[in-house]
Amino acid sequence: MRLLLSPFRAMYRGLVFLANSPGTLILAYVMLLAVGGLAYSLVEEGKTFGDSLWWAVVTATTVGYGDEYPKTLGGRVIAGLLISVMVLAVIPLITAHFASRLIVDTDAFRHEEQEELKSNLRRVRVLLEELAAREGVHVPETVTSPGSADPPGARSGR
Repeated sequence: MRLLLSPFRAMYRGLVFLANSPGTLILAYVMLLAVGGLAYSLVEEGKTFGDSLWWAVVTATTVGYGDEYPKTLGGRVIAGLLISVMVLAVIPLITAHFASRLIVDTDAFRHEEQEELKSNLRRVRVLLEELAAREGVHVPETVTSPGSADPPGARSGR
């Protein structure tokens, strides 16, 4: 089973790598256009590489002006593959890259800050218990339980 899944894991790792490195993603996009244009120029008679590259750009961006279109079966297969790869892989990877940059929470606490807050909260709890004991006030058990400064479900006693 592991052997069957290994190509998919490799593809997944490659997609994650592409999504997280914009330079590599742009290089892959340009190479896809160049390879698509070259393949198109080889299967379609009378097409120069420039015309084929133009066709690849227009096809990959799904603009489709209609000035260049495949007339052979090989050209149509290349067009289908180029459109599929662009629509199902490259465009989503570009979108994912920019979305991940927008979602980053710069206000999130770092681990050290979280630990400092928990330590401060424990000190405040001790002071509250001392004050409550002096004043003769009962502090509810849920407030004074050890580890309650930890997030819900976390183990106390670290």
